[in-house]
Amino acid sequence: MDKKKIMICDDDQGILDVLQMLLEIEGFEVLPQINSIHIINEILMQSPDLLLLDLWMPILPGDEILKIIRDNPEIKKLPVLVISASGDGNKIAMEAGADRFLAKPFDLNEIIAEVNNLLSN
Repeated sequence: MDKKKIMICDDDQGILDVLQMLLEIEGFEVLPQINSIHIINEILMQSPDLLLLDLWMPILPGDEILKIIRDNPEIKKLPVLVISASGDGNKIAMEAGADRFLAKPFDLNEIIAEVNNLLSN
């Protein structure tokens, strides 16, 4: 069985490292991206099964990335789990087209549950 591919886009290297380690232990192939500028091209090239996306990033924020994804016929069905420390992050994420939202700091078991839930749909 092919490993499911999960792309993570976050400008915090520490969070990328933790999530990558956690998801690899769970048996996923992880594609970390610290630079939001290249994320759309990476999604088109790598075809991940799921995207974990931070809202607040320099240059191209997560809600803008999400709008681009939802407007692109090739990738608009990609499940997106938004993670953010923002107080109104849930509202922003849902308005931009997120499938699910998790607040930072997040519980690692919660991340795994959400990932498995989104991938089983």
